[in-house]
Amino acid sequence: MIPSYNSNSDCGFSEGIMSKKEKVVLAYSGGLDTSVILPWLREIYDYEVIAFAADLGQGDELTGIKRKALASGAVKCIVKDLRREFVEEYLWRLLKAGAVYEKAYLLGTSIARPLIAKHQVDVAHAEGATAVAHGATGKGNDQVRFEVTYMALDPSLKIISPWKDPKFTLTSREAAVDYARKRGIPIEQSKKKIYSRDRNLWHISHEGADLEDPANEPKDDLFVISRPVKQTPNKPEYVTIGFAEGVPVKLNGKTTDAVKLVQALNEIGGRHAVGQVDLVENRLVGMKSRGVYETPGGAILMAAHDCLESLTLDRETLHYKQQIALRYAELVYYGLWFTQLRQALDAFVDVTQRNVSGEVRMKLFKGRCTPAGITSPKSLYRVDLASFKMGAEYNPTDATGFIRLFGLPAKVAGVVARAQGHKSTRA
Repeated sequence: MIPSYNSNSDCGFSEGIMSKKEKVVLAYSGGLDTSVILPWLREIYDYEVIAFAADLGQGDELTGIKRKALASGAVKCIVKDLRREFVEEYLWRLLKAGAVYEKAYLLGTSIARPLIAKHQVDVAHAEGATAVAHGATGKGNDQVRFEVTYMALDPSLKIISPWKDPKFTLTSREAAVDYARKRGIPIEQSKKKIYSRDRNLWHISHEGADLEDPANEPKDDLFVISRPVKQTPNKPEYVTIGFAEGVPVKLNGKTTDAVKLVQALNEIGGRHAVGQVDLVENRLVGMKSRGVYETPGGAILMAAHDCLESLTLDRETLHYKQQIALRYAELVYYGLWFTQLRQALDAFVDVTQRNVSGEVRMKLFKGRCTPAGITSPKSLYRVDLASFKMGAEYNPTDATGFIRLFGLPAKVAGVVARAQGHKSTRA
């Protein structure tokens, strides 16, 4: 029996055989895993499979995807252009929150999964399907992201996860390649070029093959949307990004469509190897994994947004928001997008962004992205206060009483320590 479960059951899991010709909506990317899972579902269980592909900006990867899905046995292939929704409702929220997982990962795959699953559920409703399926492995984070979203949006749908089915024997990429070749299913992967990749407007990730050993340096030919550092220009390039309440709205002084803005920054940042990250991260399921990420446009935007916040947020709000950013990143990484906590954090973040408007000039050079000037009509920076010159706006003698009160606990501790014969609390 195929392990499926209905989140309304008493224990959350149940096993049963779906009736023949029952409709299942498969999250279909056309990549290696879903390319073999689609015919496998038909061959083993005779399901009526509807392939759903989300256009999140993966470009040429979607070329011929309908033809490929139908040739692989799908009764229908539905492709939705979700790029604008992806940027405006997901990426901009991520950007405003400043969410970065484990100090490096800009969450390109994580942030996309809830959106795909949401529309997959919508397709299931429209097509009269009673189940949804995905091709995420049993070791990865994506299985959690997909399934938690399904449960949040429609707990009555059955969830089919072939990688957790004992009959699914295509549990290595080599086996999947052989399976696809025997059935004439076109795939880009081969046993020599077998990286697992995920691409969208925000990034592209690379996992598997030689990257599974953290001792191996990423090869230059690994990179897809950016150049290796040694192939970048020998002169820096500057870009200026205009923000309105935390949202990027202008590129180099011109109002720019959200999708085109990200695409343009990907191209510019990619030329200079900006946004390349080699990370050993802690997966939600408990193990460490190694991935290499390219996020050229996202890295520029995150850095620029941070710079503008440094100018426009007061100290207490900025420091507290930094704590919120860590939790927000965890929620996204764990697949908990459709939760009340994420919505509540968004409400907090939106308040903090009211004054985050202005322009940031960024310098791109040899893999680095550094600020080269910030301006804002909401700036809290005062030259007269920041200057080393003393003026009427700041009385240095006021600091005397402040320091005495601020340091009072340390002073009391020192007095007690000396009275007890201790040297001090110094390390």
